[in-house]
Amino acid sequence: MTLLPRGQTAVADLLAKGVVIPNPGSLDVDDDVDIDRISGDGVVLHPGTRLRGAKTVISAGCVLGAETPVTVENCQLGGGVHLKGGYVANSTFLDGANLGLGAHVREGCILEEEASGAHCVGLKQTILFPFVTLGSLINFCDCLLSGGTSRSDHSEVGSSYIHFNFTPDGDKTTASLFGDVPRGVMLDQPPIFLGGQGGAVGPVHTGFGTIVGAGSILRGDVDEDGLLVLEGVHRDLRRPAAKASYRALRRVLEHNVDYLASLVALDAWYRAARRPFFDAVDLGPLVLQGALDALAAGRAERIKRLLAMIAKVPADGDPGRAQLVAAASDLPGLFDPSDAVAPVSLVASLSDAAASGLAYVDAVRALEPSVKADGTAWLTGIVSALRARSAALAPDLGLFG
Repeated sequence: MTLLPRGQTAVADLLAKGVVIPNPGSLDVDDDVDIDRISGDGVVLHPGTRLRGAKTVISAGCVLGAETPVTVENCQLGGGVHLKGGYVANSTFLDGANLGLGAHVREGCILEEEASGAHCVGLKQTILFPFVTLGSLINFCDCLLSGGTSRSDHSEVGSSYIHFNFTPDGDKTTASLFGDVPRGVMLDQPPIFLGGQGGAVGPVHTGFGTIVGAGSILRGDVDEDGLLVLEGVHRDLRRPAAKASYRALRRVLEHNVDYLASLVALDAWYRAARRPFFDAVDLGPLVLQGALDALAAGRAERIKRLLAMIAKVPADGDPGRAQLVAAASDLPGLFDPSDAVAPVSLVASLSDAAASGLAYVDAVRALEPSVKADGTAWLTGIVSALRARSAALAPDLGLFG
């Protein structure tokens, strides 16, 4: 008896749809992949491509495995996405996003329009706004990077950059914001540059237009916009290591609340401002759901890590710390999707643009300044409200005071 290679019925169906498969015998398609979620318009699946997961979506014009074999597992790909080789799972890639060979993208990532990375880029729980460009040999997990206005004016992370996201105490309450959501979504802010052979010790925040010189290790915030930063280890230090002291507890909590609030704001932006553009294209609603799922996974991850840290925080007679520990169970409910109503002017402008066939990026850049200001104020209000609610759980800590 001759056994057909696994997935060959699915391969035949894909070929019938018009998918280009240069070597059909090399394609591996799991039984749970829904062929109806794969476009037949301009999709190319090169030899060694592996498709897994019932949530996998591949939109028109996607090209997979052009440089080396690639595995795509439960990912949602918008139009024209190029994944040249590696492994990507439980993440969403919007129109024109692309990664080179050796990519390793794990759960909770969103690469927005034309965001890109060269070879050997590692991402997890990472959000890249449109046009963001990553060099090679990068580990950039647990962070959000915005800034930039076009492919020629984009935020960039230099080769061999690391976002340090794990502490000696075993915590991952280290997510970093490079730029922010309320201004970043408007695609009119100066780009951020993180120089190669450098890193950032999370959690940190930088303003727009920040330039961090090559080889610098960023250990503190850069809250002002437009600053040049050169940092490193400037002195020798040897002293007894203090385990689980959490001397910077307030700062860590504030950064985690800001990150969570930013994910809630971005979720609101996707639901109200982006939705018409997804609805206008084939498979778009499925890609939108993938992005919303990634944002929900990001909130769950950050809350999980925050609660794990709080459980280890010593009270030491500090009433604020005692309040924090007592209120920990109330934290998850604070960061559900926001019910703050989006400005009518913003929704109307973007809905009309989507109906006319204008691409999302072009539509946002064409918004009137007053409409952008309304949108930024709406998202800022979401972040501010969540800050206030979080601070009220442990008033003696003086969060955001």
